[in-house]
Amino acid sequence: MRMIAGRVPVDDVMVMLSRHRPVFHSEADLQHSFARVLWELAPDVQSRLEVPQRGSGKAEYLDLQCLGPHGSTAIEFKYFTRGWTGTAGTPVEDYALKAHGATDLARLHFVRDIARLERFCRRPDQNGLALMLSNEPSLWTPPGPGRRRTRDDDFRIHHGRGLAGTLLWAEGTYEPNACSLRGAYPLRWETYSEQSGAGGEFRYLAVFVGSSPGGADHTTGAQPVR
Repeated sequence: MRMIAGRVPVDDVMVMLSRHRPVFHSEADLQHSFARVLWELAPDVQSRLEVPQRGSGKAEYLDLQCLGPHGSTAIEFKYFTRGWTGTAGTPVEDYALKAHGATDLARLHFVRDIARLERFCRRPDQNGLALMLSNEPSLWTPPGPGRRRTRDDDFRIHHGRGLAGTLLWAEGTYEPNACSLRGAYPLRWETYSEQSGAGGEFRYLAVFVGSSPGGADHTTGAQPVR
């Protein structure tokens, strides 16, 4: 099981969250709603937003720190959207999602989140979770045969791929974007919600980092798309 603070499986949080909030207005909206559902499922787990991380030599902030009696989980969120307009949720709300466009940078920033969590989560009672929610199919769809190599090839996060080792941007020609990972991470996108119209399919990718509270290692944990 892929556990948050040793108490709640992340998939349970996402299932409950999707019942009332199948779409979000922004990444901050997702963070707040996630923390609220986590508290409903496990009242003994406390959530803290925008927590400063010490010791890196520069100002860094963690999106969400979840503190429980059996350990803690550091969470980084990404909410990457294509354009979609419609109504959803309970109560029903109007949504007008903007198209973010730069999928290569979305991949880069998600991989960087994993690397950051590897630095933040070094205690045996703490793990990390990099969580992306998106309605952009090109993120979870494998590239087609014969496709030309792109600058973000090493950073592809489509369903079924694995991330490990040193990842190079533009085949190493732009060193500042290179990223090294200590762990190995198989990627499994899960269904989140289905809305009407183009861009109405939402999926999430949850990658756990480090030792889980309770002693189970989640760096290789994966679940199939439902």
